[in-house]
Amino acid sequence: MINMKPIHKGAEADIFLEKAFGRTLAVKARNPKRYRVESLDRSLRKTRTKREAKAMYLASRAGINVPALYAIGRFSMCMEWIEGKLMKDSRQKQSVYVDLGEQLGLLHKAGIAHGDFTTANVLIKEGKPYLIDFGLSEITTSIEEKAIDLILMKRSISKRDFSAMTGSYVKAYPDARKVLDRLSEIEERGRYKTRTLG
Repeated sequence: MINMKPIHKGAEADIFLEKAFGRTLAVKARNPKRYRVESLDRSLRKTRTKREAKAMYLASRAGINVPALYAIGRFSMCMEWIEGKLMKDSRQKQSVYVDLGEQLGLLHKAGIAHGDFTTANVLIKEGKPYLIDFGLSEITTSIEEKAIDLILMKRSISKRDFSAMTGSYVKAYPDARKVLDRLSEIEERGRYKTRTLG
């Protein structure tokens, strides 16, 4: 990784930029964790990399805005670098939340729960939302896991924006009402104390 420029150091993986084939690429590398038994560490990193790549591939096939995957290693992925701003760092038009709801609906319809669906994992490029960081994603039919995606976003945007998002989510995902009902159940049993920005 000598020729790579580090841009983000995370708890599980690091992100680097690399110039190749006349374009800028993003490389996500899961580095060894010294506190884990080596054989277990290698197995976890390999499994998580494979799972994340599969979720991104399936999302792309379903028409969802995600970075294109170019290569997958045992513990790393090389993908498209999307030049944009994180949703958490800028104000957005209502139309962006409408698009975001559709994107989440398509993701859930494809049988994928993002696992960390927050404004920190949505990039905005030319007014369109792109979903990033599928490190905690699951390929699943679980209504509960999909409801948690909604809860996580609900905690970080306003009621008005969340309403716009769920309006298009319902149109994009046939089982959306089940997910919204489960969201209410989770909130009622106190697992998450959901706060919106008013």
